[in-house]
Amino acid sequence: MTERHGADVDAFAKLIGFDFADRKRLALALTHASARSGKDDNYERLEFLGDRVLGLVIAENLFRLFPGASEGELSVRLNQLVSAEACARVADDLGLHRFIKTGQDVKKLTGKRVLSIRADVVESVIAAIYLEGGLKPAREFIETWWKPLFADGVTLRRDAKTELQEWAHARFGQTPVYKVEDRSGPDHEPRFTVTVTVSGVAPETGIDRSKRAAEQVAATRLLEREGVWTAES
Repeated sequence: MTERHGADVDAFAKLIGFDFADRKRLALALTHASARSGKDDNYERLEFLGDRVLGLVIAENLFRLFPGASEGELSVRLNQLVSAEACARVADDLGLHRFIKTGQDVKKLTGKRVLSIRADVVESVIAAIYLEGGLKPAREFIETWWKPLFADGVTLRRDAKTELQEWAHARFGQTPVYKVEDRSGPDHEPRFTVTVTVSGVAPETGIDRSKRAAEQVAATRLLEREGVWTAES
């Protein structure tokens, strides 16, 4: 850990009000793969765990807050609140881009192109808190920083793939088909190109740093083009 990154780690720990005995774990959670010195010297494994912890805590809260909601409604709300867009919003509320360590080829941690980086680091931080202190402090962190999203939850978009599937079934009796057309870029910054096809309308293409994210982009573009969604909704 460099002196500069160490200071950033200390500042971030102070910001979220959690005292890490193992600052190296938090430093790892804030390190992008482009800055790595070894295979596992980045946040990716922590992100995997943090995603599951986040899903559990959000699901618990939804189960408690919406006792009359069906499984389908709870799933839609869950997808909204654990989406990359929701996590990136939390990252921006935290000013997280100030603390992330990256390589020289990742210059700017704002904007849609690196939305997923900000989202991933939020999940890796959740994992670091969970491993350090267990579920209680992880839950407190999530409930604190997701509180505005719970308040605004009804205005968030539904998951684009779910919305497209329901629309395609209702309109054409068809299920959307997704196909990976291309994968390019370095391992730490891959770019997937995915095409979605619905029989009866022209296909659409999405590009992002994971297959799942590219599918969401393609689905969103088709929904907006067909007037199911507006760009501002």
